[in-house]
Amino acid sequence: MIHIAWKCPNCGARLTPQLTEKPYVLRCEAGHSFDVAKQGYVNLLLPQKRGAALPGDSAEMVRARTAFLDGGYYRAFSDGVNALVLDTLLKTNTASPHLLDAGCGEGYYTARLHGALCAEGLSPVCAGFDLSRDAAAHAAKRAKAAGTSETLSFAVASLFEMPVADGTADGIINLFAPVAAAEFARVLRPGGFLLMAVPAEEHLWGMKEVLYETPYKNEIRRDMLEGFTLTRVRRVTDRITVTDPDHIRALFAMTPYYWKTSPSDRDRLYAQQSLTTDIAFDLLLYQKDAVQ
Repeated sequence: MIHIAWKCPNCGARLTPQLTEKPYVLRCEAGHSFDVAKQGYVNLLLPQKRGAALPGDSAEMVRARTAFLDGGYYRAFSDGVNALVLDTLLKTNTASPHLLDAGCGEGYYTARLHGALCAEGLSPVCAGFDLSRDAAAHAAKRAKAAGTSETLSFAVASLFEMPVADGTADGIINLFAPVAAAEFARVLRPGGFLLMAVPAEEHLWGMKEVLYETPYKNEIRRDMLEGFTLTRVRRVTDRITVTDPDHIRALFAMTPYYWKTSPSDRDRLYAQQSLTTDIAFDLLLYQKDAVQ
């Protein structure tokens, strides 16, 4: 098995796969060990760091988001991410990249990126991690079923304390998750890249027209991150029609509007049998500065 350079969340030492043990475990030189669950993920989030009994998305939320994403509504966005990562790797002649998906959720984007790079003849080693045990379990189970778990692994972890060795990643994708610039810089090799996705002005305009009397455009984001230089911006757009009310609810739950919309406005959206809306994302590509 080929894995990302996981490090022990207890002492920081490198974790080594113990292939002869059952269940399969990761262990460091100090003797700290972590079982790999039957689904294929490893939990590297220490109990005192959880902040809740079951942090992150619930199993129900993971199922809803999976159903929406597997419906193909955000395929154009995923394809845009894959194309930009591939172009970046080809320009740097990186044939066997080590890539991280920081805040991977149920693993939809991670799996499609891994598959797209393999289809182009590259040999990626990818890992995703998320606070949600249910999300990591689903992502790992998907990889196992697809036969890609040899080079695509998942863990429960915080992106603010990534269990990854310093300077070992060629690239990080961070899609709608919190930004931890210092941690990203730590785990990236010199010259490594960070790809962030942010909503563009017209993103989900059709949904906003249903929710609000006066829809508003999103603010343009061009975050300046310490230790990084913004090198490219690419916009990805599409128009989608969601015809399943459950998928409409899942889409709404994926947005920040879910937390700040009144019950009456929310119920108006939930009454819709279909929803047509533009989606628009800005992909922000950063390069780690040479001097840290």
